[in-house]
Amino acid sequence: MAKKSKTDSTTDPQRYLDPLTLAKVRGLELKARLIVEGYLSGMHKSPYHGFSVEFAQHREYVPGDDIKHIDWKVYGRTGRFYLKQYEEETNLICWILFDISESMKYGSTEVTKYDYACMAAAGLAYLVLGQSDSVGFITFDDEIRSFLKPSSQPSQLKQMINMLNEGGGREKSRMGPLFHELAERIARRSIIFVLSDMFDEVPEILTGFKHLRHRRHEVVLWHILDGAELTFPFQESTLFRGLEQYPELLTEPRSLRDGYLQQIETFIHDLKRGCRDQNIDYVQLRTDTPLNVALSSYLAHRMTRSK
Repeated sequence: MAKKSKTDSTTDPQRYLDPLTLAKVRGLELKARLIVEGYLSGMHKSPYHGFSVEFAQHREYVPGDDIKHIDWKVYGRTGRFYLKQYEEETNLICWILFDISESMKYGSTEVTKYDYACMAAAGLAYLVLGQSDSVGFITFDDEIRSFLKPSSQPSQLKQMINMLNEGGGREKSRMGPLFHELAERIARRSIIFVLSDMFDEVPEILTGFKHLRHRRHEVVLWHILDGAELTFPFQESTLFRGLEQYPELLTEPRSLRDGYLQQIETFIHDLKRGCRDQNIDYVQLRTDTPLNVALSSYLAHRMTRSK
């Protein structure tokens, strides 16, 4: 795939807006499964009670309360004054945490993990902005590289894509400390999507996730993996080019296959189990699976589950 110049990238916001993906997800609602707090009145439940649209509970009347909220049916049954309280409806704040570490550049086909994750991030942002919710965007490797504050403006997507078009980094990912930092930095409760191949120490990742969950964020992991990373199809002597500061290695892959597959299976199992224990959605996205199928399937599942 030819690399675009910086000028091209800033004038081509459609690069990662895959039409098939957008056609599938456009009609789906992305509702926060946990209670989220937003900036504006919208469609998602707030943890605060007020006098709004959706009934939540009663409380006893006290002098000074607005009598228009008295529930007269309850008064007729009990002879006591109670007010109807309602749940506010607020908009969703969605953060997309995007891994730009060097290992994301790998691809056994012309579509790298980075390319696939870019299309997934663009599709998700398009959906969230389309329902008038806010998107924030962060890129990272061993530290935060870019930070775009949440906005519900359509121009937010173009800014995101311009950042994606800058390409990946050259450093290793170091997610544990980064998630701790973001848990303190992101003040409002949100839904946080992490798009990464997660090639880091699993215990440190899970400790960082725990901090985000402690701050009452909902966390969703989209685990981006190349098909060859899962099946290790190599047969002949192969020169493996090291990423994230690892050296090149010329070896006979058939002698490594069993050990490698055991390691990758253990890695994924530990990551999935850790996510499940913390009530974090784990979604594996393979680059050899059509993105529109994988993305729309997950979002439809969320929508059904939240009803």
